[in-house]
Amino acid sequence: MSRTLFVTTALPYANGSFHVGHIMEYIQADIWVRAMRMSGHTVHFVGADDVHGAPIMLKAESEGITPQELVARYAAERPMYLNGFHIRFDHWHSTDSRENVELSQQIYRSLRDAGLVETRTIEQFYDPVKGMFLPDRYIKGGCPRCKAPDQYGDACEVCSAVYSPTELIDPYSTLSGARPVLKQSEHFFFKLSDPRCVEFLKQWTTGSNAHGARHLQAEVLAKTREWLGGSGEEESGLADWDISRDAPYFGIEIPDAPGKYFYVWLDAPVGYLASLKAYCAKQGLDFDALLDPAGNTEQIHFIGKDIVYFHALFWPAMLKFAGRKTPDQLNVHGFITVSGEKMSKSRGTGISPLRYLQIGMNAEWLRYYIAAKLNSKVEDIDFNPEDFIARVNSDLIGKYINIASRAANFIARHFDGQLAYRGDEAELSASLQAAAEQMRADLEVREYGRAIREAMALADRINQEFDTAQPWVLAKNWQEADAERQAALQDICSRALAGFKALTVMLSPILPELSQRVASELFGLDRGFVWTDAGELPRNVAPFKHLMQRVAPEMLDQLFEPPAAPVVVPGGEPIADTIKIDDFAKIDLRIARIVECKRVEGSTKLLQLTLDAGEGRHRNVFSGIQSAYEPEQLVGKLTVLVANLAPRKMKFGVSEGMVLAASHADDKVDAGLYILEPWPGAQPGMRVG
Repeated sequence: MSRTLFVTTALPYANGSFHVGHIMEYIQADIWVRAMRMSGHTVHFVGADDVHGAPIMLKAESEGITPQELVARYAAERPMYLNGFHIRFDHWHSTDSRENVELSQQIYRSLRDAGLVETRTIEQFYDPVKGMFLPDRYIKGGCPRCKAPDQYGDACEVCSAVYSPTELIDPYSTLSGARPVLKQSEHFFFKLSDPRCVEFLKQWTTGSNAHGARHLQAEVLAKTREWLGGSGEEESGLADWDISRDAPYFGIEIPDAPGKYFYVWLDAPVGYLASLKAYCAKQGLDFDALLDPAGNTEQIHFIGKDIVYFHALFWPAMLKFAGRKTPDQLNVHGFITVSGEKMSKSRGTGISPLRYLQIGMNAEWLRYYIAAKLNSKVEDIDFNPEDFIARVNSDLIGKYINIASRAANFIARHFDGQLAYRGDEAELSASLQAAAEQMRADLEVREYGRAIREAMALADRINQEFDTAQPWVLAKNWQEADAERQAALQDICSRALAGFKALTVMLSPILPELSQRVASELFGLDRGFVWTDAGELPRNVAPFKHLMQRVAPEMLDQLFEPPAAPVVVPGGEPIADTIKIDDFAKIDLRIARIVECKRVEGSTKLLQLTLDAGEGRHRNVFSGIQSAYEPEQLVGKLTVLVANLAPRKMKFGVSEGMVLAASHADDKVDAGLYILEPWPGAQPGMRVG
């Protein structure tokens, strides 16, 4: 039965660039969304920037810009990360949007009218120099327990004690250095301790969705039981939630309360709804009908374990008592470590997703590796460089792609691309479809690692059968081969390719770009794979093309080493004479993908490149870069082509353009030769200018 799913990831806080923890979560959700769509389900996958709060306001102030300008700077980076790792949200929005203001204020009014909001006068530290109340993390002082100096206002990093900022010894503001003073202020509280909220949360946290999946994983449920205080007459441990902040504050104003703003954690999750509402408006969908509490839409959130309290308690309670649909499932994951250590730039154990892409590492290597580590539990996963190299090179290249590269060559050489099977085709089809169905089921319940183990076990079986049949022996002295030997060779290669196609279907949510290439380039499909394609035996196959290169160990060295400071080479080439814009406009620079690359016989300088510049045909270009690159290093990469350069007839053939590369003017200076690579997200045929 077809399902309708509303899926989100946690909203990234817009005061910094994405880190690998963000990318891990987005990959996990993106794989799940793709797998569900392959089953024919309707999925609305949205995200947004979380842009409010004191940290953004204060960082913008320190840089002399507005909060909106700060947010815009980081928002401009987003496509590089999302496109670079093939993460496809349907819509991306912002919590500073009109939709979020309206929805946050509507939800607040509903909670207030239900008697679940009350005001109280509290005492808070106030910075007399900055003229603002101080969040806990902007107050420091001595720990009241162990006396350690310079500890934050909520917890000691030395002895792990938790306390109130008012307990600090000699407190000071980290913003001005001034000693804060206690000042009274009226604050608004969401009464989470109200018996109605407690009873609802006890039911919701232990409940299941319409398909039998629990709202919460076992580990998360256990944690909520601690917070809720168990069952029966046992008293709840829930505290009421301070949902207001005083001006100055970058956020959404509380209705009928001048100078008061929603605490960022109230309007941030509402951003999920605001993003969906904006998307519905674009697509002509009825937002209210889609999220009708009595409707069939399932609301699914992927989040990290550090924000469970907000999503498993505040968020469902807010929605319930505002008369809105409550979440159907929280999918909580752990953190990502590097070689068993918490990520740290200073220790060289951090992974920059952007650096990963910039040094030419394949995004689908990381998608595969992360998927192989993930399961449905709240467990941390570890990135180990040696394990990463071994898994990608062994699984993806040595097992999976190896099937196609061997079998397709025999079929192209001896059977003109035609496949034929001996024996029971129905049995082969059913076994491949069953394998795909098992993987589909595993991905749906987020047992990604188990799914990949099963896929690689199938790849092992296909390779073993292929090796046992010894097709290279069957193909020997082919002119003398009888009909039986020919049929045997065609059968074993066809079965291997049918298995390869099924494996590609199974890996499609994890390797979306590669699977699309296999579908179109090898099997001639004009669409992406769906689950039912696994059992459809292919009847022909195109000649094999290079699909993926191996991970080179030096890439990992580059990933973990900070970029070296640029070397200033003396005697650089002077800037050429100035030209007018009309002169520059005559040069047509286009993004091109290097489809094939090989050495040129008889030349020590040239490589022959086959380029796709989005023209519906391939171009042949000779480039003098042989000294800098091995041919296999360049296959699949994007570069910049001078597209309107007159074709040049050379002794080795016709060159139909020129690829751009950087080098030093003085060939006595060993500064290297570097082919230009566009940033991830560029597509063949795009004009550069």
